[in-house]
Amino acid sequence: MDLLSNKWIVNLLVSWFFIGVGCNSVEKKIYVHLNYTVPCVRLLNATHQIGCQSSLSGNVGVLHVLESEENVDWVLGTGANPPYLVILESALFTRSIMMKLKNGSGRVAGVAVIMPNANPLEGFSPHTSCPNENTGVYSETYDPSLAHCNVTMWNPFGNGLSYEEFDFPIFSMKDDNDTRVIRQCYMDHNRGGNGSVPQYPLCAMQLYSHMSAVTDTATCMRRNDLNLSLSPEMICDPLGDYNVWAATRPLNTTAKGHKTGESVVVAAARLDSRSFFFDVAPGAESGVSGFVSLLAAASALKTVIQEAPPNRTIFYTFFQGETFDYIGSSRMVYDMENKQFAVDLDNVHSVLEIGQVGLRADSKLWLHSDPVSRKNDSVNDEVNKLITNLHSAAVNLSVSVEEPNVSQPLPPSSFQRFLRARPIPGLVIEDHKSSFTNRFYESMYDNADHLNMSYPANLTQEEQLEFVTETAKALTEVATLVARALYIQAGGAEAQLRNINADPEIVTRMLYGFLVRTNNTWFQQLVPSDLMSHLGDRPTNFYVGVAQQTSEPTLLVQYLLANMTGSHFNISQENCKNQREDEKDEESKHMYSYMWVQGTVPPNNTEREGFCVRSTVRLSKALSPAFDLKEYTSKDYSTWTESRWKVIKGRIFLVASPDLEMMTLGVGVGVLITSLLLTYIMSSKADILFSSGREPANATY
Repeated sequence: MDLLSNKWIVNLLVSWFFIGVGCNSVEKKIYVHLNYTVPCVRLLNATHQIGCQSSLSGNVGVLHVLESEENVDWVLGTGANPPYLVILESALFTRSIMMKLKNGSGRVAGVAVIMPNANPLEGFSPHTSCPNENTGVYSETYDPSLAHCNVTMWNPFGNGLSYEEFDFPIFSMKDDNDTRVIRQCYMDHNRGGNGSVPQYPLCAMQLYSHMSAVTDTATCMRRNDLNLSLSPEMICDPLGDYNVWAATRPLNTTAKGHKTGESVVVAAARLDSRSFFFDVAPGAESGVSGFVSLLAAASALKTVIQEAPPNRTIFYTFFQGETFDYIGSSRMVYDMENKQFAVDLDNVHSVLEIGQVGLRADSKLWLHSDPVSRKNDSVNDEVNKLITNLHSAAVNLSVSVEEPNVSQPLPPSSFQRFLRARPIPGLVIEDHKSSFTNRFYESMYDNADHLNMSYPANLTQEEQLEFVTETAKALTEVATLVARALYIQAGGAEAQLRNINADPEIVTRMLYGFLVRTNNTWFQQLVPSDLMSHLGDRPTNFYVGVAQQTSEPTLLVQYLLANMTGSHFNISQENCKNQREDEKDEESKHMYSYMWVQGTVPPNNTEREGFCVRSTVRLSKALSPAFDLKEYTSKDYSTWTESRWKVIKGRIFLVASPDLEMMTLGVGVGVLITSLLLTYIMSSKADILFSSGREPANATY
């Protein structure tokens, strides 16, 4: 290759480089990318699909900030520049407005909801008014008069918005710099003065959230199995995670099924929550209040159970996926029935479930039971004993317990899945007598503010972590009540009750960690180093997610429960991670789990002093049996799946008038045609245009 050719190659590469840099620079000048956007995503079950999605190339619309519900008619009828991408303040994010936009005949390209910095005064729940009504115990074969919330409408604020299908993207955005830029862009370009039509260029937004799955779970799972390419792509994934459980006595987890002579009292709580937007699920009242109380109760029982163990085993269980038709509890019951779990249903003596307990009025909790199973005399006797034990546990506490009307059915609860299998004595503790006290059930507003968690001004993050809030004090009383009741129910002596007291400092740290900031010094010392990347300067997201990965709440609860019920074990890190007490130990792993955690940083040191925790904490699969059985149209088990997607993003830019766009296109086409003609002419006349006289090879001078 000669020097001239090399020079042309170098010039070509340099040109490409500058073209790439120039394109990148132009792209940044045209678009303003939105930093914090959380979409509504598509979910599917046995019968249909719900949620939202954009087109494959994203939905584009002219920005319009909706100022009132009356303004919807302008968007849907008289607005001159459709389609519109509607910006909603949170107060206007209602079912009536969203359903009008849904039926907007193609004039709506998408919706962006600005999340407020404070909760609204009115109740808002995008969940249904009768949660999990088709997968609980009450049905056509189990007292039909109690089915479908015929007696009690549990969630009166439920508007069902989360279970609608929208054919355009819906994003949530923080009320921060992004929203200020959007508002300013709208005011500068899209809001005409004195009722006049705004002039181009107009401010527009593009939202990307294309979903791969369509129709229902059976369809998307069938498409998953069609491996027609060398690199097949999954279309959807089952919702699921892992349940967390521990026992006050070690149980051999290798030997599945019935344990002779073993009787367990199941103490249950749910871990998950949801909202309309998949990555914003704070679940403060719906989930956190219950499982934090149970964790604190387990911690309070640790010492007394070691010193005066009761006759029965207490079985702490934290269920995942309960929001979506009881995924976790139905799986555990299924495994118990099929001898695939550490115990079976014959080993279950009774169940005590802690539900929503963070908003109780008059320091009163309500003990809900099942009126159908209580028609059985033996079950009724055991339920009455459990009620008596709870009354005994409440003595000298600032919390009292009462029963609602005995003819009222159970509220939505994991206990219902046990009753579907057989009549088992049990109670569900709630802060409501009938309908939920929680006005923000399964919404983005069910957060720390909703539980009235507040801190004095000017506290550092470390001081907030240690500050015992009034909410923490109230839940400490609940945890003490639960711990004492469980101890008596398990056969412990009432004389020991005064020694069972939950720690308010532990409760307040857990509330801060789950509802304010997961990345705090207390959580850091109780988890392994590889979990540090999961901790952030934000509340926990309690959406269950898909079964392929373990969620942050599951991992945190696993390690918290291990630290609260287990013991520090003096073995090496290698042995700890290999689930053994020494190199010859092959048996302990069947009875205990071993976890190496970071520990604290000693004074005048920079490295943590890690240690091993030995406990009975285990994870068990929280995946609906429908997916193992391949019964994707099942009416007995959850069939929820989540669609996969590739890109989630949003950006704003200025859009020119259609006339200008057509003129620009016409000029571009003209230039292209002219250049092609010139190229053709020059190519056909190249021998004339580029010929030069050549001197003969034998020329001499």
